[in-house]
Amino acid sequence: MILMKDITRDGNPVLRQVAKDLTFPLDSEYQKLATDMMAYLVNSQDPEIAKKHQLRAGVGLAAPQVGQSVSMASLLVPDDQGNIIFKETFVNPVVTSESVRLTCLSEGEGCLSVDKVIDGYVPRPYKTTIQYHQVDGTEKTIRLKGYPAIVASHEIDHLNGHLFYDRINAADPFKLAEDTVVIS
Repeated sequence: MILMKDITRDGNPVLRQVAKDLTFPLDSEYQKLATDMMAYLVNSQDPEIAKKHQLRAGVGLAAPQVGQSVSMASLLVPDDQGNIIFKETFVNPVVTSESVRLTCLSEGEGCLSVDKVIDGYVPRPYKTTIQYHQVDGTEKTIRLKGYPAIVASHEIDHLNGHLFYDRINAADPFKLAEDTVVIS
């Protein structure tokens, strides 16, 4: 079981590396990694389990966040009522298109690997199309918009060595393009 002590923290060089693509079929080590990352997300969103194991809630977890510089990320995205609206593990994801229109979360973003609060809007594409493999090797293309697109973009940034605060406007952290969709 992945615990908070297993989460790689900001400052570790693995978080700034471009993750390497995996080959199929995935070996058992990477299949287990995918299972364990998704289990962390499921457990972290369950109030009783999260409290028992002192887990910070997460909606996404990329392999570099557990010290593995490989191109894999798990997403477990709930709606405001806690119903899961997107659940998937991306292997070797590639963004094939993004909208010009941007979106962001009204409260900014956080990250399991970043222990401090960093204020500011994190603009991301409102819509994104991603090609990836599932853990079993099946190729898929998916188009996401709004909150699921934000989560996917955040996790894919991890695979490219970027952290959410890299996207915050350093000169004016709360400045946004005029038609940015702000999600509460």
